Amino acid sequence: MLELRSAHTDSPTGVGHEAYELIREIYPLCRSITGEGVRDTLRSVQRRIPLTIVEVPCGTHVFDWTVPPEWNIRDAYIKNRSGERIVDFRQCNLHVMSYSAPVHRTMTLGELKPHLFTIPEHPEWIPYRTSYYQENWGFCLSQKQLSQLTDGEYEVCIDSTFTPSGTLTYGECYLPGATEEEVLVSTHICHPSLCNDNLSGISVAAMLAKTMAQRERRYSYRFLFIPTTIGSITWLATHEDVVHRVKHGLVLTGLGDRGKVTYKKSRRGVAEIDRVMSHVLKHSGQDHVVVDFIPYGYDERQYCSPAFDLPVGVIMRTPHGAYPEYHTSADNLDLIDPQSLAGAYDHCLIAFDVLEQNGVYQNLNPKCEPRLGKRGLYRSIAGQQEKQNRELAILWVLNLSDGTHSLLDIADRSGRSFEEIRQAADALTACGLLKNAGR
Repeated sequence: MLELRSAHTDSPTGVGHEAYELIREIYPLCRSITGEGVRDTLRSVQRRIPLTIVEVPCGTHVFDWTVPPEWNIRDAYIKNRSGERIVDFRQCNLHVMSYSAPVHRTMTLGELKPHLFTIPEHPEWIPYRTSYYQENWGFCLSQKQLSQLTDGEYEVCIDSTFTPSGTLTYGECYLPGATEEEVLVSTHICHPSLCNDNLSGISVAAMLAKTMAQRERRYSYRFLFIPTTIGSITWLATHEDVVHRVKHGLVLTGLGDRGKVTYKKSRRGVAEIDRVMSHVLKHSGQDHVVVDFIPYGYDERQYCSPAFDLPVGVIMRTPHGAYPEYHTSADNLDLIDPQSLAGAYDHCLIAFDVLEQNGVYQNLNPKCEPRLGKRGLYRSIAGQQEKQNRELAILWVLNLSDGTHSLLDIADRSGRSFEEIRQAADALTACGLLKNAGR
């Protein structure tokens, strides 16, 4: 069995800094649910992991939805009478409402205002707005910018295109394991220059895929980099033949801020991934919270929809909408932290280790306790408390290894960490008192 271990270092070359540098690289790109910004983002990820880029034709029917026309934008601005760009897409891609229809005309401030969006309570910030499935156009700007606009005429331009013959693009990194049973990791790639939501999820998923690609794997791992909602719906609709292989799953989002880790359970609530994540966080020694499933949030809504009911939970830090910078220009490189990214990576990687190593064992000497001393299981070790902890872990494993309890069951019931229980099982197996009875 592999030893559970911390996965990152605090050095500048550690995984947290590597994840942060990926975010820095793709931060300027203008992403939406389709378009060149998504492709450019996936190409950056592809330079780090074995990623397949998939194109699904616009107009494809996916359950109750249809893949919309591909949207791209080249430029956008509002100019005053002096020809000065007072709102400039080139300065911040949040300035344009995503999926805005093309427009180029001169209009009064009164005509323009219904198409302007601000955050009055944060006068320096620019909001993020979308209009994916209803034709509209708009500009997002700071309240300070809006307050400086005077009556008069303005030149308004959004140089965008809709291409019905285009495609929806997503990325997939599939790592085959010893079995076809899968761990699904999904993250959304459709937001423009927003770091926590969700460049953090993209970067942590890429780091996890890079690590898992170098390991021996019992499970197969499928990492999906998809536009939110329509992406997961499209993947499910085009992969119904393999969905049954998904035995565990995580949606990664909002992992870069400095808040405590939050785990949202799957619809099932008692799936193995729910128990594993709860166990890993409990024994991490870090502040965290575990919340129940609700049918609102990210792509877990689709994976956990009734016909699929996949065991997919969500790992994040501060939940969406619970921090003021959410969906604003303040969700920038200053909001996220390499250590937060590295911590999230560690939690996920340890959870993968538990999934890989969890199993059911059979006590081969179940009539009373065997003599452990003659088998070298009462070692002379540094501290009495450590010795007692090790011996108690061994006794728990012996007592509950009846062919029905998994190592995770034993860890949870005993209150000990999975690692302690796994080490005890290894020691008992090595001396012939235990055998692996499978899953």
